[in-house]
Amino acid sequence: MIELAILGFLAEQPLHGYELRTRIAQLAGHARPISDGSLYPAITRMEKAGLLVRRREPGAVAAQRHTLELTDAGRAELVRRLRDPADLDVTDGTRFNVLLAFLGRLGDRGAQAAVLRRRLDFLEAPASFFYTGDRPQRADEQPDLFRRGMLVVARATSRAERAWLREALAELAT
Repeated sequence: MIELAILGFLAEQPLHGYELRTRIAQLAGHARPISDGSLYPAITRMEKAGLLVRRREPGAVAAQRHTLELTDAGRAELVRRLRDPADLDVTDGTRFNVLLAFLGRLGDRGAQAAVLRRRLDFLEAPASFFYTGDRPQRADEQPDLFRRGMLVVARATSRAERAWLREALAELAT
């Protein structure tokens, strides 16, 4: 998730590390804060892989600041990750939101639709947080108030997302 977010935000414009961390944190939300201990090693790996470059510029006070910028290889890697996302980028809600945030950069409506279809297929498969044997439990089968609440909220969220995915797929087909 962090590397896709880095690629996506840097495709929009060069950024300083602090600006990039702030944008990623805002996108990922409070559930997955981004620490310097995960951001800067990812930046270093991506720089070594030739996906981005770090440019030094004078700081406002005395310290030099580093501006991060995508290379052509970084732009190609972003397109590759958008066109063929990892399964976890499609099945995990937070990771999928990061993917959605940049999917418009792909520019290929057919490829965008293929990603949305993968998410819709995933959401339409029976699943639950709780199972009776290997059968997913429904909310009305769950006696525990709080677990039932989890299932009710998940069902409503999934229903809304599936409706949006169908609308988006119809729009991409026109």
